Formats: sequence, structure tokens, C-alpha cells
Amino acid sequence: MDSARILLAEDEAITAAIIEDLLQETGVQVTTYADGRDAWEHLQTGPEAYDAILLDRGLPHMDGMDLLRRIKETPVLAHTPVIMQTAMKDQASMQEGLAEGAYYYLTKPLQPELLLAVVKSALQQTEERREMLESVRCAERPLDLLTTGTFCLRSLDECRVLAGYLARACPQPERAVQGLQELLINAVEHGNLGISYAEKSALILKDAWESEVRRRLDLPQYRERNVEVIMRRAADAVVFTIRDQGEGFDWRDYLEFSSDRAFDTHGRGIAMACKLSFSSVEYRGNGNTVVARIDHVDGGPER
Repeated sequence: MDSARILLAEDEAITAAIIEDLLQETGVQVTTYADGRDAWEHLQTGPEAYDAILLDRGLPHMDGMDLLRRIKETPVLAHTPVIMQTAMKDQASMQEGLAEGAYYYLTKPLQPELLLAVVKSALQQTEERREMLESVRCAERPLDLLTTGTFCLRSLDECRVLAGYLARACPQPERAVQGLQELLINAVEHGNLGISYAEKSALILKDAWESEVRRRLDLPQYRERNVEVIMRRAADAVVFTIRDQGEGFDWRDYLEFSSDRAFDTHGRGIAMACKLSFSSVEYRGNGNTVVARIDHVDGGPER
């Protein structure tokens, strides 16, 4: 997390000081505002200055929900991860925040280990998005001539490379790239390698997720498994069919943001793909096949 930048909007001086100390010990630069309106005015003057935003729900002059909506309605800020802090634990309040684009929740009093794990996850999301966009910009022009293609992959690195490459075939590559990467990684980790939701939660807290993925890739029972990706470009849409060789999963709970997972360090990838990247996402059979479509008419979902 060294050299990352976070904007903290928190009106409780003691809480703000605790958060600043915890994050600064890991090398994160923290800029703090105690007023929602001041935080918003500052974000407008430097919208690309921060890698993540840590936002208290109850703020003077502009509350956290209003500030969250403005952030997500501003294109240059829309993809910046927002971590909400709240003393409210009711389902309706959490669902409201998730629906407005808060990908992470923390409850007060804050737990230091969970705070650091969630912040690290948010910063990693920002860094991966930067790398994905750079990959899209560097993708080769011959992909424009491809109408149908089949690809096979195994690892997380291959997921990231292929997502950037295939996004180049879409009307708005910067929208498509994150959704493609989320679906591909899901096919590798949960599909082919059988890492459960609970296992991933524990691995992230121990900072051992990617090392466990690499370990399982070398195990005999997983070594021959691949993810197949078929891209088909038609006159009205680009369609991606992603198929893994796992046992499948119950995908129905993951198509939308859920308040049940509001405090988890992961679990939003499929919902993010549906909301931000694709015109439609359809899982088939036992869940080991997903078809994602991007219509040419509007270039994908509305923001």
C-alpha cells in the first residue's frame, strides 16, 4: 500500500486520528476532511488524486450518501473504490449504499485488521484497473478484424492479459475490461480451482489469496483444467462465452450487490460486471458457463 493516496471524510476527530495513524504506518498518504461539502469541493479540484475514498455515512453539510451519489455520477470518479463507514447495521441502509455504488462497508467501532484488509483490497482494485486500461491501450489493432475467436487460459496473469486484449473488441473498452477480468478470475479461482467464498475471505485476510491460487494450479487434480473463452462479434453486439471445468456454483446470489456481503473483503465482482460493463450477463447450467453481451447500440450499460 506504500505511496497510495486516500481521501478520508470523517467528522469524529478521534476516529479520524486512529484511521490516519493505521494507514500512515503502512505508507498510505491520507487527506482528511470533517465536512462532506468540503470533501466534495476538494474532489472536484483533483478528481484523479486519490486511489480510494473512505467515507463516513453521517457528515455535516453533505451526508455520506449524497457525497457517494455525486462521486458515482462523476465519470472520472465513478470507478474509485468507496469504503463506507457506518454505525448503521440494518439491511435497508446497507442495501441503499450498495445500490449507489459503495463496494465496501465498515462498521464502527472499527476493527484495525479488517480496516487494513479492506483498504488493501480497494487499493488493489484501483491498481488493477490502471493496469487493465494500460493493457487495453496497448492491445494490437488486428483484433479489430477478428469476428470469432477461442482462447484458453489457466492463471490470474493470463486472465488480466486476455481481459485487456478482448476489451479492445468492444465499443467502449474501458467499460468492458474490468467486467471481463472479474468473470475470468471467477472462472479460475472458484470454478477450476474450487476456492470457496469462505476460503477466499480467510485467504485475503492472511494476504495469501494469490499464493494459494498458484499452489492449486500446480496440484495434479487442477493442473489440466483450463478456462475456455469464445468471443463472437456480430452486427449488433459482442458476445463472450466463458466456460470453466469446475463443478459450478449457485450464481443467483451474486448478480446484484447484497447487504449480506457488505462487510466482506470481496464478493462484488459479478455484480460489478453486471452493473458497469455488460448489457446482460447470463449464467447457464450449473454455473460453470457464463455468457456476457455488450450491445453496440449503447456501448453497454448506462452509467
